[in-house]
Amino acid sequence: MLHGLSLFPKRFQSLAKYLGLFGLCFLLAVGCNGKQQTSAPSPSTSASSGAGSDRVTVGMTVKPRTLDPADSYEIAGLNLIYNLGDTLYTYEPGTTNLKPQLAKEMPKISADGLTYTIPLRENVTFQDGTPFNAEAMAFSLKRFIENGGKPSFLLKDVVEEVKATGANELSVKLKQPFSAFTAVLAYAGTCAVSPKAYELGSGKFSPSQFVGTGPYKLAEFSSDSIRLTPYENYWGEKPKNGGIDLQIYGDNSANLFNAFRTGAIDIAYQSIEPEQLKSLSDGAEKGQWQAVEASGTAVNFLALNRKQAPLDKLEVRQAIAALIDRNLIRDRVFQGEAEPLYSLIPTTFDVSQPSFEKAYGNANIAKANELLAKAGYSAQNPAVVQLWYPSSSTPRSLVAATLKAYAEKELGGALKFEPQAVEGATFFKNVADGIYAATLSNWYPDFLDPDNYINPLVACSKGTETEGCTEGGAKSQGSSYWNKDVNEEIQQQRKEKDAAKRKEIFAKIQEQIAADVPYIPLWQNKEYIFVKNGVEGVKLNPAQSIPFASIKK
Repeated sequence: MLHGLSLFPKRFQSLAKYLGLFGLCFLLAVGCNGKQQTSAPSPSTSASSGAGSDRVTVGMTVKPRTLDPADSYEIAGLNLIYNLGDTLYTYEPGTTNLKPQLAKEMPKISADGLTYTIPLRENVTFQDGTPFNAEAMAFSLKRFIENGGKPSFLLKDVVEEVKATGANELSVKLKQPFSAFTAVLAYAGTCAVSPKAYELGSGKFSPSQFVGTGPYKLAEFSSDSIRLTPYENYWGEKPKNGGIDLQIYGDNSANLFNAFRTGAIDIAYQSIEPEQLKSLSDGAEKGQWQAVEASGTAVNFLALNRKQAPLDKLEVRQAIAALIDRNLIRDRVFQGEAEPLYSLIPTTFDVSQPSFEKAYGNANIAKANELLAKAGYSAQNPAVVQLWYPSSSTPRSLVAATLKAYAEKELGGALKFEPQAVEGATFFKNVADGIYAATLSNWYPDFLDPDNYINPLVACSKGTETEGCTEGGAKSQGSSYWNKDVNEEIQQQRKEKDAAKRKEIFAKIQEQIAADVPYIPLWQNKEYIFVKNGVEGVKLNPAQSIPFASIKK
């Protein structure tokens, strides 16, 4: 899942020559994005959320595009659906450990890995009073597949058949074994929805309503505010608050920033620019409010297109991998509020291996110069790489400027980056069309399993060593990567039931990616929620959802 959002000792004496350029870029970014507003808009629901109220007000900058689970594919909508509905499986709060939710226990999987038998909870009702049972759950999953929404491929590509095999027993047959399938069933959009409130059929969506089985009901869904109220007949633990009021600040992080600082909202979450993040983190250290921090599951990387010169030469791609100073990016762009990343699989998962650190180290200038010389490049004959990114992303603009200046200083002109910005929709289309040589991109997982970082980015369903990838994830993400062995290993791990053996396969894949360099992992997001003092129970899950029910004032 690609997104344009990012939340976001010292070698500074040796970097003095280029920090002037960086400082200018940084100051421009602060000036454009960190302006203090003389006043911040107050939530439309502030009267019901003020002193003495047990309702909680949450500020965000992005309004959900839809609340229909079968069509929701963005974090803002999925966070709400997570709190309004229930899935068959979910995660222990704050972890990637699966547990049953509407299912009574983990699935029974047939010996061939194709059939999942799932016993369901009893005495559960939808928010319109309709009983929940296996037929209702089968309807929900079929609707997710057949209505053709944005995330429908998550089930459509792997599920052969869904049916009720008893009043409270569900059977799902897969097209082929898929070891991460239970994690897919924890995707918020696969939640149960009332058969009386929704229709089955291509394109039949209900973007502004929600009727599920979760701890909250949808009370209001408008352009700038959303209201949730506790569902009185919820089968599980009841919410510890009187409801949630979400205030939408229309992509204006400065207004969100100021609304929190002035006490207009209880919680600030997504999206906060790096300089605002630093200010709020400093305030939390002084006890002015609370900061809830968690390692994010988004990965940020350079995609290098092997079909475009000079990146068609392996040595050039490896030289760039050796050049990268992740600590510099962390400290100067993100003010320390990011984590250096050495694999496409984030450190959240135990299969993650620092393969790029093992192969290239960090800021290995001697190795970078050696590789460029081997490829025939020098100050007199530089390798010139256009580096593209979405124009709306201030962090990527700063990263691009940093890489350009750093390469000029450290490599004596043998490698030159040329940063290029373009509007977001054009950027993503051109990435998929293979137009760009190099891009600054990111990936948010659809479901929490290492497969969802490797398969969508690296797998290639059609291609050759000569042509590169002509169809598949590697093409659509801009690298054109093709490696026969890696493709086979990806399929092996998708079928492997043994966790230890699967971990070994992922280790081989990561090692090969570091050798071939279709992508260079750069940083892993840290995610933050800022919380008013006196508000308790705020947590952040790896999937970036906030369990509203545990929050109390």
